[in-house]
Amino acid sequence: MPTLKEVELKIKAVKKTQKITKAMNMVAASKLNRAQEKMQAFRPYANKFAEVLGSLAERAGGDEENAPALLVPRAEVKTVDVVLMTSDRGLCGSFNSNLLVKCERFLKEKADEGIEARLICMGKKGRDYFRRRKANIVGEYLGVVGARFGFNVAINAGRILIDDFLEGQADEVHMVFSEFISMARQAPTIQQLLPITSVEKADKEALEKEDTGYIAEHICEPSVEELMAEMLPKQVYVQIYKGLLETSTSEHAARMAAMDNATTNCKEMVENLTLAYNKARQAAITADLMDIVGGAEALKG
Repeated sequence: MPTLKEVELKIKAVKKTQKITKAMNMVAASKLNRAQEKMQAFRPYANKFAEVLGSLAERAGGDEENAPALLVPRAEVKTVDVVLMTSDRGLCGSFNSNLLVKCERFLKEKADEGIEARLICMGKKGRDYFRRRKANIVGEYLGVVGARFGFNVAINAGRILIDDFLEGQADEVHMVFSEFISMARQAPTIQQLLPITSVEKADKEALEKEDTGYIAEHICEPSVEELMAEMLPKQVYVQIYKGLLETSTSEHAARMAAMDNATTNCKEMVENLTLAYNKARQAAITADLMDIVGGAEALKG
């Protein structure tokens, strides 16, 4: 049985830890509010952008020879680029591990198909994890997820991805991010960025969620082809930025839940240690009383 001093020191240490986890929970809640506001404000823009792009793609027709290069799938896929979005810091439960498992499974599937995968890591946790496993990391962006960032981050990353795709260095580009569904659920998601596919399908699904089947007819000036050439790269930037916002919001929600659970666990530990302290103190008092009584009886004898 531990001594009274040892139990007392453990109680003090756990109480200090509880204060730290409670403070981190409050910080995460504050950051979550800001990130969630930005994410919810950007979602309608991203959906409307996809709607307009889907309408233009439908009017452009199905001529694959004259279609923009970003829409045309490759006849044979040999190399894929994977943009992995994780956090730079830990203490957020299973948030990073879920993303890493999702990405690792996707890479294994591609490897089984004989396809080479290149990684672009947005976040230190993903970079460090796959660096230890000797993965082919061709780009990294640190200090982005979970921090304050602008649309320029998505533009810089998107331009490199588009150039690699057009130059033939990558036949497909996929993005692994965490979709924010609720405070209790953040789902690791894989989305194809290039070639841009199913814009019409995504548009129709968004409209069905709004309980309407109407697709607006857009008057284009200049021509549809010129607009498509201008908007298709922006679609990649928009999806990357949306993924960063979703992942940042998910990280703060996961950290807030993890710190809340840690605070609750600290409280339970303090209660258990207090009970152990009282038992140890009572045992010490009983032993002292027995010594006193034994000594008194010895003196009588």
